[in-house]
Order: sequence, then C-alpha cells, then structure tokens
Amino acid sequence: MFASGFGALALDKFYIAREFSRPSRLGDKKKLSSELAGQQVIILREGTSRSRGQDALKANIMAAKVIAESVRSSLGPKGMDKMLVDGFGDVTITNDGATILDEMEVQHPAAKMMVEVAKTQDDEVGDGTTTSVVVAGELLKKAEELIDQGIHPTVIVDGYRQASNRALEVLDQIAIKIDPTDKATLRRVAEVSLASKILAEDKEAMAELAVNAILQVAEKTPDGYKVDIDDVKVEKKPGESLTDTALIKGIVLDKEIVHPGMPKRVEDAKIALVDAPLEVEKTEFDAKINIENPEQ
Repeated sequence: MFASGFGALALDKFYIAREFSRPSRLGDKKKLSSELAGQQVIILREGTSRSRGQDALKANIMAAKVIAESVRSSLGPKGMDKMLVDGFGDVTITNDGATILDEMEVQHPAAKMMVEVAKTQDDEVGDGTTTSVVVAGELLKKAEELIDQGIHPTVIVDGYRQASNRALEVLDQIAIKIDPTDKATLRRVAEVSLASKILAEDKEAMAELAVNAILQVAEKTPDGYKVDIDDVKVEKKPGESLTDTALIKGIVLDKEIVHPGMPKRVEDAKIALVDAPLEVEKTEFDAKINIENPEQ
C-alpha cells in the first residue's frame, strides 16, 4: 500500500508499508519475532514525512495556492514581467503564465496539476494561461473555507460542476458571432491578447501580421473555418526590431547554402518541394566466411 498525502514532496517519495504474516512453520530461518508479527514496517527516505486525511488535503491545496500566487502579479495589462534564471544561467524575461510555470522546477504533485492547467490552456486556446491558474487557485481557496465549515469535498465538487455548466450556458448566450472575413474585428481581438505582452507597444502591427497569417492558412468547411496553427511557422532572427517582422506568403526554409558559388537570389525560379531524400543509396553487401579447419 502507498500513501496519498505527501506534504511538499516529489512523487518518488512515497512510503512502502508491508504487513507481515504470522511465523511460518517451514523453518526457524523464516520465523519472525513475536514483536514484529502483525506490525507495519515502513520504509521512508530520509527527510520524508507522511500525511493523510485532512492534513494531506490541506497540503495539496496549499501547494496549488502557492503556484497561483507565483503568477498572480503578472496578470492583466499592468502585470509585471518576471526574470527566470535556470541552472545554466540562461535568463528568460516573460509574463506568460505557461512559460513561467514551465521554467519552474515544480515537484509537488498537486502543484504539477496546476502547471498542467496552464499548459492545457496554452495548447487549446493560446492565451489566458495566467488567468486559468489564478482562478483555479481562488476556487481551491474558497473550497478550503467550505471544508473548514464541515462541508464534504464531494459536495463542493458537485457545486463547482453545476456552476461551470451554468457559466458555459451564459457565455453561449452573450457570445457575439464574428465574421471570419472581418479583419478589423479580428485585429481588435488579437490586440487584446497582445496588450499584456512585451510587444504591447507594437501590438497594432503584430495583430495585423497575426490576422493575415491566420487568414492565409484558414480552410473553409461546412461547419465554418478550420485553422491549423502548425501551418504558421515563426522564424526568429536577432538583430532587427519587431517592426521589421514580415509575413512571407509561401514557405521559408532556414538553411545555409550548400556551396559558396551558389546564387543567393534567383528571380522567377521554379521550385520543387520533395518530401524525400535526394541521394544515391549505397548498396549494402552482406558477406559471410565459414572456416572449417586451421589450414583455411
């Protein structure tokens, strides 16, 4: 059996408990002393603690709230940037919740779940990572207050689930349909997401580029429009300002020329895109020598 309460511990710091049976009759070597019979022998790593019940629940909620507090100051249009330094000394400056949590070496399992919340939000929506973590932290904070009042956690979960369903219904009612071809509205939507980023000063130009890029790869389907974000590739090059960013309506291959004598620019070129290696395959030979006697 293993415990479900960890305190501020990693997943690999579980304890193992084993209940020994009564002494066997097979021999004196396999007999256990009467003092150990029926008792638990717990093997713990040094510095490991054990918690269960309310203590484990409180520890998990506390770990989640700590994660939420770590990104709270970066929320909103006036959110502050954070400087992250990894073990190699590399510095990252950002106010994106998913990036901040990804750089943190989180060990507590409950805290890891909060990190997964931000990653899922980033993968599915691309924005709102900090908001999702902060809201989750507040929900757990209020849940802790209800638990202190004697309300069972299952009742709290059912209440949150009903509130979520109701919130989705209200959002569907107040949502405004947007014409995918209305570039002005799409630009305003993009500017909202860019308002809290480092490039907020150039959000108009960046929003224009983002909208044009999405419209280039959008595919019309019977149910609306479908966009695969992987169809838009972002190439980062140091040395220029953000205003020099350009949208290339085509394919960009960041490769060095094979030979210095090759032309660096070709006008009206015919380009073939081949999804296969262009090389002469070497014939493989399999030789086998059998030696039957020393004379050979």
